[in-house]
Amino acid sequence: MSENKFNHVLRLADHAMILSQRLSQWCGKGPALEEDMALTNVALDLIGQARLWYAYAAELEGKGRTEDDLAFLRDAHHFHNFLLLEQPNGTYADTLMRQFLFDTWHYHYLQALKQSTDQQIAAIAEKSLKEVTYHLRRSSDLVVRLGDGTELSQKMMQTALEELWRFTGEMFMNDEIDVAMHAADIAPLPSDLKGAWDAHLADVMHAATLRLPDANSWMQKGGKQGVHTEHMGYLLAEMQFLQRAYPGAQW
Repeated sequence: MSENKFNHVLRLADHAMILSQRLSQWCGKGPALEEDMALTNVALDLIGQARLWYAYAAELEGKGRTEDDLAFLRDAHHFHNFLLLEQPNGTYADTLMRQFLFDTWHYHYLQALKQSTDQQIAAIAEKSLKEVTYHLRRSSDLVVRLGDGTELSQKMMQTALEELWRFTGEMFMNDEIDVAMHAADIAPLPSDLKGAWDAHLADVMHAATLRLPDANSWMQKGGKQGVHTEHMGYLLAEMQFLQRAYPGAQW
């Protein structure tokens, strides 16, 4: 059970860490000053959440590793984030649609985690949910504004949705860790969240005048098991460079 719990908490940390790294790449390059600051603030929220999850994962593991070790000294196949989160930023439409698809999952997952029998998990979820509620409200609003905006913005948002859609199924696929955590009342079954996710997507896409892709489309998977796309190695090379080049360096 302790190993399953460690791996479950590590996944949550990896989700937040990898998406934070992607968003931080927009810093100073946003399409408008307000959006540049907003994306950077979301990245900071996520890295704060990642620190909480990594610290607890290190405690559960009990091998003397720290949150920095878990973030900066693991190779790609030891990360267990969703494939969606490691996808390149692309255009602003791609970044925003990726954020919205994850925010919707993240919000409902954290809502369920608040009921966890593990008090530390429940506490981190409750703290994180305050930030993620804002993330979801913001990304939902922007999807509507751009989807129901100009002909060009609608086309770009529709293209982004269709390109990223194949990575969304993984968020609701149960594996042995998910089943074990659910059996212990520590976490929800991902598949149980699909209905709420679908409902929110349908509402937002209707308001945004965007077409949802076929729900039965083929889905790519592997991130939760450490099998990643070609983008992950490049992301980690950038994210981990300083720690690996100067091991144990301190400011």
